Amino acid sequence: MSQTKVTYNYNLDEYELAEVQQGDLAKLLELCRKNMKDPDEKLVERAFKLTYLSHDGITRASGEPYYLHPLAVAEIIAEEIGMDDVSVAAALLHDTVEDTDITLKDIEQEFGPVVMQLIDGLTKISGVFKSKNVKQAETFMKLLMYMAEDLRVVLIKFADRLHNMRTIHHLPRKKQLSIATETIELYAPFAHRFGLYKIKSELEDLCFKATDPTGYKFIARKLRDKKESREEFIDVFMEPIREQLERSGFNFEIKGRPKHIYSIYKKMMRQQKPFEEIYDLFAIRIILDEPHTKEDCWRVYSFITDSYTPIPERFRDFVSVPKANGYRSLHTTVITNRGRKVEVQIRTRHMDEIAEKGLAAHWKYKEGAEQQGKEAGLDKFVDWVREVLDNPRPDAATEFVEDFQLNLYSREIYVFTPNGELRTLPQGSTPIDFAFDIHSEIGERAIAAKVNGKMVPLRNKLSSGDQVEIITGKVSNLNPDWINDVVTHKARSRIRQYIRQEERKVSDDGREMWEKKAERYNFELSDQDLAKIANKLEFPSIQAMFFAIGSDSYDVNRLVKAVRSFLSKGRFEGEEEEKAAQKDDKKTEVYDDRIIGDAQTANKQMLTMDGNLDNIKYSFSKCCNPIPGDDVVGYISRNGGLKIHRTNCNNLKHLIKTEPEYIVDVSWSKKSGNQFIGAIKIIGEDRVGLINDISNMISTTLKTNMKSINVSSDTGAFEGTIILYVDDLKHLENVIKRVMKIDGIKQAYRYE
Repeated sequence: MSQTKVTYNYNLDEYELAEVQQGDLAKLLELCRKNMKDPDEKLVERAFKLTYLSHDGITRASGEPYYLHPLAVAEIIAEEIGMDDVSVAAALLHDTVEDTDITLKDIEQEFGPVVMQLIDGLTKISGVFKSKNVKQAETFMKLLMYMAEDLRVVLIKFADRLHNMRTIHHLPRKKQLSIATETIELYAPFAHRFGLYKIKSELEDLCFKATDPTGYKFIARKLRDKKESREEFIDVFMEPIREQLERSGFNFEIKGRPKHIYSIYKKMMRQQKPFEEIYDLFAIRIILDEPHTKEDCWRVYSFITDSYTPIPERFRDFVSVPKANGYRSLHTTVITNRGRKVEVQIRTRHMDEIAEKGLAAHWKYKEGAEQQGKEAGLDKFVDWVREVLDNPRPDAATEFVEDFQLNLYSREIYVFTPNGELRTLPQGSTPIDFAFDIHSEIGERAIAAKVNGKMVPLRNKLSSGDQVEIITGKVSNLNPDWINDVVTHKARSRIRQYIRQEERKVSDDGREMWEKKAERYNFELSDQDLAKIANKLEFPSIQAMFFAIGSDSYDVNRLVKAVRSFLSKGRFEGEEEEKAAQKDDKKTEVYDDRIIGDAQTANKQMLTMDGNLDNIKYSFSKCCNPIPGDDVVGYISRNGGLKIHRTNCNNLKHLIKTEPEYIVDVSWSKKSGNQFIGAIKIIGEDRVGLINDISNMISTTLKTNMKSINVSSDTGAFEGTIILYVDDLKHLENVIKRVMKIDGIKQAYRYE
């Protein structure tokens, strides 16, 4: 974005918009009328005028006028999330304070204190995200803190990120990967916890499209190819159910919803199956219009099971026991008379709106106080966030986020207290998690547990439906080993705090032992000197050194000896060599900087993979084995070489987060002239001569060299891996197509 600071001097009431902008405003106002009750159109109009005027002359990476971005964010807020007119105004103005000379005082004067507070929160969040000195973990904590103050701040940030992802193709490849990595790890799981299913799904698909365009296009094409047959199947499947619904006087809508592309990809990877072997590519949804109730959902369920056989273990009742994010629906999977499994979801229109837009669609700001009782689930969620934010330690941000994200995405189980109170916990929880969920003091004093009336170890995993009773002692029974047996943030945070307290006691003992020695030998050292000594003795910190002494794993007399050496020579032996090595390191860093500069310059002419890299040595990473045709980027290693990774490589995702400055855009030349390692997974029915047929097809017919073939057979079935040398991605895909035609081969696909 090209930026120009703009001074605030507008009279919004008198300003007349041009015809194009009038059309943009009219479209936004229509969305507000459609999705809100009595929206303040004057407020939205004035906010639109200010964002248009303040961003006049500024363009985005696409070349479009910048005001179209906040307009798109406001449209998402109005239509896809379904918030209020104040949120729409704040969405329109979300970049004004950051990018222009308009101040928060100006915003408050024109639009009132509530809009000003939202803009203030959004500006602070944006500042955190753009700071290179703040880790992603701390960013996440900041996001949660603002969310706990006013939910709308984070919802507008979701809409902002969604539109940025929709237009991400205008950015350089390196920037695309960085934003997509942050989005898939931070925004998508958070949207999931909010119940924003549509936004979460689209964010995941857009991230997948950015990091693995080839894989995304493949699955999207397969879904398009099957669309007609899918719709035909749904019509046939629903015919007997539709007749019963109409006969019983139901008002309903039927949708055949394909699973989103990224979820299909994850299932293919998890099950190691090709697209054709994934059976649940879509779900049929039956939506009952008002005044139908949850009791009617059960009647519809009976219609379905009258026509088809249900699979008991695939039944889920989220109507009686909603998910933590407020999601409610009946899920069942049935099997047709031809053996095909079909997932069916049954819900009311109100349940469907919450499932698609999340509880945020009914947040108290939208419809007033009368809505608060209905949607208390969201208040409960915000209270939970506030609870996990209690006394966060800045140096433990990474731990915090790991725990929080684990709880965001994990499946849920439902357990009961002895009095029958329902508690929702992440899957994998133990009685220790349950105890801390009830109260921190109960968790600390827990000594045993009864599950369904029977004594069980505190480390036992709980299951849905369990009734749990915690037996407590009079004093704390916290055990550091519990850290490996809990999954909730509340439990992990308290146990970590206890571990740190115990470590601090041991460190204090170690320091006391050292101070007695120092007094005896008249040693006088500053903390800086002690830090040098600890580093020389290969301790990460002074605290770690004293902990080792206090725990008797390091003899204090060895420290005395090291200090004597330091004081007698003024330095350690080898310190000069260390300084020389540091100089060499600096030279290497300069060399790396030069390489980065060269690579970025070369990138303007599109880097190729045939050696034309301004004499920069490069190699192909063995973790992902890229071949021509794959989407790739380069990572500049510490030795000055360039490592080529596929953009969907897990190791690359880590590098993008930790060392983004060393990632450069690269592309393949039209013809490399080299051969590359590729791998194929094969599954099928074993028979005599099968391996020979595979070898002949690849080596003789296709003239392709194999590096190895490994096959294991069991009771007539086999699976194996073929590693071979290929020219490019098309070559590998051609081999897979031909191998699939061999008699007995059921599946063949690229092996990751």
